[in-house]
Amino acid sequence: MEEENEKMGSVERNDREEIFSKAIRAGKRTYFFDVKATRKSDYYLTVTESKKRLNKDGRQFYEKHKIFLYREDFDKFLEGLNVAIDFIRNSNPPPPLADSSETEEHETSDAYTNV
Repeated sequence: MEEENEKMGSVERNDREEIFSKAIRAGKRTYFFDVKATRKSDYYLTVTESKKRLNKDGRQFYEKHKIFLYREDFDKFLEGLNVAIDFIRNSNPPPPLADSSETEEHETSDAYTNV
């Protein structure tokens, strides 16, 4: 019985209600910002980076990295993120811009699905 409860709990944890979702395509990566609710209806944010890869057989798969960000950490996380971004912007000149027609063509040819 306890084992069954553990299995149910893990299914519940993986199947939290999705409140909001936003996908951002950035080059070869897609970032997903998903707002979900805990059992107590507190909202939290998951940020997932998804990148298409090829395995040894040549088949495609998606490599994913995910972080969970809880309400009590929002301010500190945002402060740290802004400090890091400001440092990069002030310390490292931006790369030359790509031809805009190439960028638009690339962005429209890739779908957000199956990522």
